[in-house]
Amino acid sequence: MFTRRLLVLLAAAAVCSPSFAESWPSKPIRLVVPFPAGGGTDIIARDLTQKITDSTRWNFIVENKPGSGGNIGVDNVAKSPANGYSLVLGQTSNLAINPSLYSKLPYDSVKDLTPISMVASSPLALVVAANSPYKTLGDLVAAARAKPGLINFATSGNGTVAHLATELFQKEAGVKLTHIPYKGASQGITDVIGGQVQVYVSSIPTLIGHIKNGKLRGVAVTSLKRVDDLPQVPTVAESGYKGFEAVTWFGVLGPANLPKDIAARLNTEINKALKSPDLQKKLSDQGADVAGSTPEEFGKLVRDDIVRWGKVVKESGAKID
Repeated sequence: MFTRRLLVLLAAAAVCSPSFAESWPSKPIRLVVPFPAGGGTDIIARDLTQKITDSTRWNFIVENKPGSGGNIGVDNVAKSPANGYSLVLGQTSNLAINPSLYSKLPYDSVKDLTPISMVASSPLALVVAANSPYKTLGDLVAAARAKPGLINFATSGNGTVAHLATELFQKEAGVKLTHIPYKGASQGITDVIGGQVQVYVSSIPTLIGHIKNGKLRGVAVTSLKRVDDLPQVPTVAESGYKGFEAVTWFGVLGPANLPKDIAARLNTEINKALKSPDLQKKLSDQGADVAGSTPEEFGKLVRDDIVRWGKVVKESGAKID
């Protein structure tokens, strides 16, 4: 009798007690940015978390963990407890490109992470210093043909979308540039402005402020149509390379086996934030397009782009041991 009564009481307590998701979050949520502060990924992370905080009063800590093409930051979250307190803002490079680029990756983009929601997408921009002699993409190509390998281009790291998109462009244009990988965007931009590097390639959010204030000149963007906030910068396609397109996307993920109710709550709040006009304007002002999704849609995008960019890596011959 006692055992039966105890079981009834335990069952009743289970029904009445809140689920883990209902008591979550009880402490700050860590969102890892796998690149240094000041870059496009960092800007998007801070704008997004601030909007969610304004709506929910949740506390976020944006933590920059750069290095190894974003692998260090992603791996840190992949190996964190699946309790909803460690997330990562990943993007095309470290989720879809690095699986083919690196001979040994410390994480599996599909098996070791839980996709939560896509956040935004953005084309890339090729920029030069404001006083550069290269005023158009044609100028740059002509100079590169005259001096094979002597003109360099910088990106935020080996195997990034910017790196591989530029490799693709070199193939189409029949030119040879020398790649200079940085650990993040900030130092590379400083060196382009200072004249140590001739060209920098990165996502629009990273570069748009410097283009607008006149420190950098946009030579081309990699979308099929011009960016609304940079109407003066032509596309690569309209500069003589029909059909050329390369964009990078950003999305939030957690460790594998993240509880479904936690992932659902995060997805709801992320997509709610992305529907707000002020956040949409902030992202648009940075040259990014809002792109919310379901977890399933984001997961499919990651899987599909692993295949797509894998072919590009193979054709380019790029490899990192």
